[in-house]
Amino acid sequence: MSKPKVFEKPAGVKDYLPHAVAKLRNIERSVLECMERWGYRQIITPTLEFYDTVGVASSTSDRKLYKLLNNRGTTLVLRSDLTAPIARVVSSLLKTESFPIRLSYHANVFRSIEEEAGREAEFFQTGVELVGDPSADADAEVVALAIASLQAAGVEQFKIAIGHVGFLNGLFEEIVPGRAEEQAMLKECLLARDYVGYRQAIRGLDLPAEQQEELEGILRLRGGQEVCDQALTVSGHPLAKRSIAHLCELWEVLEAYGVQDRVMIDLTMIGDFSYYTGMTFEGYAEELGFPVCSGGRYDNLLQQFGRPAPATGFALKTTRILEIVGGAGEAERTAPVVIEYDAGNRMQALREAERLRAEGRAVVTQRTDLPAIGSEADTDQRR
Repeated sequence: MSKPKVFEKPAGVKDYLPHAVAKLRNIERSVLECMERWGYRQIITPTLEFYDTVGVASSTSDRKLYKLLNNRGTTLVLRSDLTAPIARVVSSLLKTESFPIRLSYHANVFRSIEEEAGREAEFFQTGVELVGDPSADADAEVVALAIASLQAAGVEQFKIAIGHVGFLNGLFEEIVPGRAEEQAMLKECLLARDYVGYRQAIRGLDLPAEQQEELEGILRLRGGQEVCDQALTVSGHPLAKRSIAHLCELWEVLEAYGVQDRVMIDLTMIGDFSYYTGMTFEGYAEELGFPVCSGGRYDNLLQQFGRPAPATGFALKTTRILEIVGGAGEAERTAPVVIEYDAGNRMQALREAERLRAEGRAVVTQRTDLPAIGSEADTDQRR
């Protein structure tokens, strides 16, 4: 294996130059301030976690985790999300704090990727977790906050698609009961948005034509509140009906927030079906084919850390947002004041710089009576 060249980087990571960092920090600051106004307190967790605790509890598949050994031979992981680490903190350091608990974060996360895929192995997320509230109002709160956060980040044109894992679980259990592999295959197709593959998988199930039509019919269940009424006619399974009732209630709360125009119900939405237990959602901007935010309810995670509690939350894909906000997301910056001085007026110049900085101005100081770097005089001085 050849040695990397001096300027090479590993696949999937990137350098952020000053203009990109300024935009990233502005997005981070604006979004976290928005979350703080909604009552969310910021938390910072370690970059490294134990594989046997946070690693296995995360929503990231094992093959996408970055693993390493410490000097005792214990397997560690680079954090692949913030939800599992926050669940660890809520169950330990915050175990005496009463529910509900609202926490926010901004951090880089790491996921191993195929080099040829052109995707990022390190990227930034900004998000929240609302722990200890099982209600539709809590789910609606995180959806409404996701909308407010995207607006604070400078994203103008976007849509939030909401689904419910329970509806699909109930529907599949009604039509293909006990057939776990076939149900997982259908979910994989929906997760990948592979609707052609989904239809082909249905035809391979050897079902009556009426049941095949029911399974294909969910691909048309997208729209506003009317979708809830339509879904109630698709499945009579109790879990499916409870899930639709939850979505109907959630929609009513979103109407109270006044954000329903930003939202659509999409009952093919499933998120990571091994992780989420209820409502799931994704946000799509017009300029990108990838989601700029995602979230949902995960009521089973905290019990893995010994403090069972319902929870819901979301994360903005901050690195993707960088690609679409352009200059609109970056705070206007004035050029710094340049104060030139020589040895004779150094004190006066540096004190003036200190005064201006105290006023909030950016100031650069530059001594002018030294030879330029690379000149013959400079070379003599450095010998």
